[in-house]
Amino acid sequence: MPKISDFTSKLITSPVGRLIARPWLDRVVLYLLKHWYFPLSRLWAAARAADGDVDRFIQQVPLKAPSKSQRKTIASALHQFERARLKAFSIEQLWHDYFFGDQSVAEERLPIVEEMRLDFRSDYNMARRKFSSLRRLVKTSVSMNPPTPEEVASRFGKNGEKLSEYFALPEQLPKVEVSRSIPTSYGKDYWLRFPSPSQQMHDLVYARVHEPNGIDNPPTLIFGHGMSVEFDHYHQLLDEITQLTRLGIRVIRPEAPWHGRRVLPGHYGGEQFLSKLPISIFDFVAAQHKEWPTIINWCRNNSSGPVAIGGSSLGAQSAKAIAMSATTWPERLQPDALLAITHSQHMSEAALDGVLSDIWNLGDAMRAAGWHQDTEKSWLQRIDPEQAICIEGRFIVTVYGSEDTVTPIKTALTQMDAWNVPEENRFSYKRGHFSIPLGMINDDAPLLRFAEVLKQFAAREDTLPL
Repeated sequence: MPKISDFTSKLITSPVGRLIARPWLDRVVLYLLKHWYFPLSRLWAAARAADGDVDRFIQQVPLKAPSKSQRKTIASALHQFERARLKAFSIEQLWHDYFFGDQSVAEERLPIVEEMRLDFRSDYNMARRKFSSLRRLVKTSVSMNPPTPEEVASRFGKNGEKLSEYFALPEQLPKVEVSRSIPTSYGKDYWLRFPSPSQQMHDLVYARVHEPNGIDNPPTLIFGHGMSVEFDHYHQLLDEITQLTRLGIRVIRPEAPWHGRRVLPGHYGGEQFLSKLPISIFDFVAAQHKEWPTIINWCRNNSSGPVAIGGSSLGAQSAKAIAMSATTWPERLQPDALLAITHSQHMSEAALDGVLSDIWNLGDAMRAAGWHQDTEKSWLQRIDPEQAICIEGRFIVTVYGSEDTVTPIKTALTQMDAWNVPEENRFSYKRGHFSIPLGMINDDAPLLRFAEVLKQFAAREDTLPL
């Protein structure tokens, strides 16, 4: 994702942008994901594990024995990959020193270092292109190592009875570090950092904060990203959430497990979410159930404004699962509002029934491990079983597309009915999974409504008896 040009920015935000944000775009994106992005990502991930060694790369993909010319191509691509990785790694270390280090730093250098970080990290991510000639040799775009049904039952109980404990809040929330900040056109950006409370993660959680200027006690939205979306590691493209900060809302964007700085060796962003289905999804959701409350707690300590959660695609599914579980949490950790963009009732629907399931082609590996679709679904639906939510329907805003084949909307509509979400808080478009967010850049009605909902919540708080 290269840095967006002024021309492209103007094009997307102009009336012409409405012609781009149509279902035809979704068909193009899905084709590119299947034939380019995910195969190239598997090759890129193999390069991360190969450390420049051609034979190790071949084993990691895996590839059938390549020809001499193909080996030469691989060696050249790995050399260029390693150069890009070393540059990105070096500037990342400098970035940590400048933004989180103990030594004093000249403020004017911070935006320069951040710009350099995005330059080199974008180049590193785009090194996927170096493997383009090999993409047709990739048989599966996900490195699969699923557990057997017996292993899952042993870990979580035959009927999943151990899952509630697995998703439970930690006894103590970790301390959150705050980085130095850089100025932006709407205020300032900075980062939060803390050790993940999840025993399965063993890493640091990072979250980028977009904070508006001149707002005392701003409302906050914690916004989760979609699968394989690494928003903080490319030059920022236009996205559907920027407008909220201009409306006076602080937006916090955490990096989900196995994305961005949290990608495991030998994988690409989000791949581990699929690699060990269904245990990997349970690990992912359990981590979110501990990491997001940590951020909510930080928000409560740094503003008296309402705290909302939300997201797009996988981020929306995570937010909804948290909002259901939070009914049993302490009140200060319960979110006040929800913004859900492109979602289904259950997280399992995208993995098993959506069009991406065909692109990822997970079925063969799952069947080899003893799974069939009914047993997969019975386990995965335990992630986010239908239940009450800690947020009133009038404080929920939802956005979906009638042409969405990734997270089909039928069950989402049923869920919104069950949660008593009013019609004025529902925004439906004749678009697909990828054209919905793009269309919101040109049509900010859902965001304006969400900003109004947060104002209504704040007004409600002001009128509650002491």
